[in-house]
Amino acid sequence: MNRKILALAIPNIISNITIPLLGMVDMAIVGHLGDDALIGGIAIGTAVFNFIYWNLAFLRMGTSGLAAQAYGAHDFREIAAILVRALSVALAAAMALLILQRPAGRLTLMMMDGTPHTMRYAAEYFFARIWAAPATISLFAFQGWYIGMQNSRFPMYIAIVINLINIVFCLWFTLGLGWGIAGVAWGTVVAQYCGLLISAGLWLRYYRRFLRYIDLKESLKIKPMLGFFRINRDIFLRTACIVAVYTFFTSASSGMGDTLLAVNMLLMQLFTLFSYLMDGFAYAGESLAGRYVGARNPEMLRKCIRYLLAWSLVMAILYVGVYAFGWRTILSLFTDSTAILSGAGAYVEWLIVIPLIAFAPFMIDGILIGATRTAVMRNSVFVSTVVFFAAYYGLRGIAGNNALWFAFTAFLVMRGVLQYYMTNRLRII
Repeated sequence: MNRKILALAIPNIISNITIPLLGMVDMAIVGHLGDDALIGGIAIGTAVFNFIYWNLAFLRMGTSGLAAQAYGAHDFREIAAILVRALSVALAAAMALLILQRPAGRLTLMMMDGTPHTMRYAAEYFFARIWAAPATISLFAFQGWYIGMQNSRFPMYIAIVINLINIVFCLWFTLGLGWGIAGVAWGTVVAQYCGLLISAGLWLRYYRRFLRYIDLKESLKIKPMLGFFRINRDIFLRTACIVAVYTFFTSASSGMGDTLLAVNMLLMQLFTLFSYLMDGFAYAGESLAGRYVGARNPEMLRKCIRYLLAWSLVMAILYVGVYAFGWRTILSLFTDSTAILSGAGAYVEWLIVIPLIAFAPFMIDGILIGATRTAVMRNSVFVSTVVFFAAYYGLRGIAGNNALWFAFTAFLVMRGVLQYYMTNRLRII
C-alpha cells in the first residue's frame, strides 16, 4: 500500500508544489521592484482569480472521482464520456468568463478594500490574465481525468513545463520588456496555453484507444450530465465556501494597509504551499478511494485510508519544523522590505501551528471526492465557514489581525472535527 500511495502522491506533490509557485514567482518578481503596492496588487489579483477558478475546481475534483470509479469498474465507455463532459463544461464556463470579463472583474475587485494605487495594479493584472481562462479551466478537466486514471505523472510533467515557461516569460515581459505587472499576467497566459497543448498531445499519444469509445450524443445526454452536475454541485458549494473564506481573508487584510496586507499574503502563500503539498496525498486518496469503491473492495479502502492519514501526519510534522526554523529565510526570497519581514514575525506562530490542524481535513477531502460522497464535504465546510465569520467579527475589535488568523485556524479545526464525525457515520461502500 505504501508503494501505491507514494507512486501517486510523489508526482502529485511535485505538480502541486508548482501551482502556488506560479503566484510565488509573480510575487518574487514584483517584490524586488521597490513598490509594496505591487505585492498587494498581485495578491488581490490572484485572490480574484482564486475566487473564480477555485469555484470551478469542481471540474478537477468531480472528474477525478468519477474517472477513478469507472477505472476500477473497467468501464471504458464511461471513462471516455467523463472526459467529454468535463471538457464541455470547461469550455462553456471559459467562454462565459471571457464574455462577462468586464462586469465580473469590476464586481470582484469591488469586493476588495485596497488603496487606489494597489487596486490599479490589481485591475491591470486581472484584465490581462483573464485571457488564460479557456486553457486554465480545460486543464482542470485533463488533470482530474489523468488522476482518476491512476496517472499522476502526466499532471506533474505538465505542471513543471507550465512553471518553467511562466518563469521565463514573466521575467522577459516584466524585466526585459518593461511591461510591469501586466507582464507577469501575460507570462501566465502564455504558460497556461502551452500546458493545454501538452495535455492534449499526451492524451492523443497515450490514450488514443479511448477515441473509439467516445459518443458525443450519449455523453452529453441529460441524465448522465445531471449526475455529473449533482456531484459537482456539492463540490462547487463546498469550494464556494472555502473561496469566500480565502477571499475575505485577503479583503480584510487589504483594509489594514499595504504593509500588513503584504505580510498576510506572504504568510498565506506559505500556507498555500503546504496545502498544495498535502493535496498530493489527497489526490492519491482520490485515485485509490475511487478505484476501490468502483471495484467494491471495502477492505482495501479502509487500509488505504489508514495509510494515507499516517503519511499526511508525517508531512505536517515536517512542515512545522521547516516553518519554525526557516520562515525568515523563506520570506526573504520574496521581499527585501524590512517592514514586511519584521511584521511577519508577529504572526508567524499561526503559520507554524496550522499544518498540524489542517492535514486531516485535507486528506479526508480526497477520500470523499474519490468515493463521490460529496455532501459530507459540503455540509462540514458550510458550518466551518459560519464559524470563521463568527470568530472574526467577534474578536476583530480586540485582537486586530490576530482575530483574522484565529478565525482561519478555527475554520480548519471545525472542518476536521466535522468531517471525522460525519465520515465515521457514513457507509462508503
